[in-house]
Amino acid sequence: MATGVQTSPPPPRVVTVRSLAEPGALTLAFDLVAGARGLDGVIAHTRIQKSGLALVGHFEGLSPRRVQILGATEMSFLAGMSPGDRRAALDAFLGRALPCVVVTGGLAPFPELVAAGDAHGCPVLVSPARSSVTINAVHLWLDDQLALHTRVHGVFIDVFGVGILLLGKSGIGKSECALELVQRGHRLVADDVVDCTLRPPENVYGMATELLKNHLEVRGLGVLNVKDLFGVAAVRDKKRVDLVVRLLGYDDDETWDRLGIDDEWYDVLGVRIPMRRLPVRPGKNTASTVEVAARNELLRRAGVHSAREFHARLARALGVPDPTLTAEPGDDYGGPE
Repeated sequence: MATGVQTSPPPPRVVTVRSLAEPGALTLAFDLVAGARGLDGVIAHTRIQKSGLALVGHFEGLSPRRVQILGATEMSFLAGMSPGDRRAALDAFLGRALPCVVVTGGLAPFPELVAAGDAHGCPVLVSPARSSVTINAVHLWLDDQLALHTRVHGVFIDVFGVGILLLGKSGIGKSECALELVQRGHRLVADDVVDCTLRPPENVYGMATELLKNHLEVRGLGVLNVKDLFGVAAVRDKKRVDLVVRLLGYDDDETWDRLGIDDEWYDVLGVRIPMRRLPVRPGKNTASTVEVAARNELLRRAGVHSAREFHARLARALGVPDPTLTAEPGDDYGGPE
């Protein structure tokens, strides 16, 4: 397995209740009804918790790292209590240092719930959607916010639907290659710094940093705004990393793959991503080679491995052992994105 040098990872992400509650964060809007002084509390788990047992004093397993949900069932149970019992139950529940409580279905929170939220600094939010819709929206948002992430120095581009991460030393021609690919109708995702996030089960997605988004640095021309130059179809915000292409000079001490039987891999966040090493020299059309690498990757994902099939036919013609049988088990590919 081949691995490359990555840039230093960005600082750990801190997800607060404030970021969850702010307008536009999710596809649905929350109303804050209590506990405003706790908006800077940290959410540290990607899954919510719907713990109705906590309302009867059973706090085993109740996590102070997770968003808590009160749906129609829990609110109906609270409605059947006397005001005194409801006050005691909610005071004990919200007093467990929870990040926040979300009431779903647009239900009006009880006065005792509002009072407990303000007393303990636990934000109480109201969602207009039912529990299932609210939970799915929060899960999707937290998966994105709390995903493992790192930064890689390179250029990331979408070629024929294949997310290709171009790597190589400074000045090797990564940005120039990306510019020619954009001129051929492909789409730039990120230049120089690629933010990579791990999404389950084993997918790595790349995107540009906010400061560098849509921009490409080309020596002699400076920093170009690709979106302004070529239109909105020339860029995209995010793409799965499907293939790594490492550009190397002919004078580098490399043993070039002349057969294409064996596979190389590049590790990003613990995920093995197929890698190809391409030699670069003046006058060579690197962009065309990258396009062919993308098409070849699509064939491999469809189960067609041209090099191995050729060598298998050659071995049969010569009556010698099939060299493709030396490939490591597990060197297969999943389906297209």
